[in-house]
Amino acid sequence: MPKSKIKGGGTKKVCLPAAKVRSMSKSERQSVVRAKRKAAASGKYKRSSKSNVKGARKKGATLRDWFEKENWINVATGRPCGESSKKSPVKKLRKTTKGKGRHFLSVKEGGGMTEAGRKAYKKENPGSKLSAPVTGKVKPGSKAAKRRKSFCARSKSWTSERGKAARRRWKC
Repeated sequence: MPKSKIKGGGTKKVCLPAAKVRSMSKSERQSVVRAKRKAAASGKYKRSSKSNVKGARKKGATLRDWFEKENWINVATGRPCGESSKKSPVKKLRKTTKGKGRHFLSVKEGGGMTEAGRKAYKKENPGSKLSAPVTGKVKPGSKAAKRRKSFCARSKSWTSERGKAARRRWKC
């Protein structure tokens, strides 16, 4: 009985040496990526020979040399080959409410993040606009009053212990 190809059995990742990727035009890169994705969708593990990349391996280099000495990157994303697209679980914030360097306040303290926690979050997520809660007195109509009003409206349905504590801290 002949084996049939299973649809979607191939990998869609296209990795080549960084120097080669940089020397390719945008259309060449897209052509290689499209060919690989098409092959993967049909269950093949190799792309068609029509999209072979010439000059990717140096003359006289063995396959092992090629893999070990070259800086391989994903043609589609530009990231190092083999790197996960998901963030590493090791780099996630420490979800602790006790001890030195904690990132979250306890429920008694009003929930939410500490200053250190906000700094750590901003470091992991550059460009984020995370800021401290509005806890003091504010002038009606001010930017802080609008933030508080928005938070209170958004968190109306929060029923957990931490959610209620956060609402109390924001004075909702």
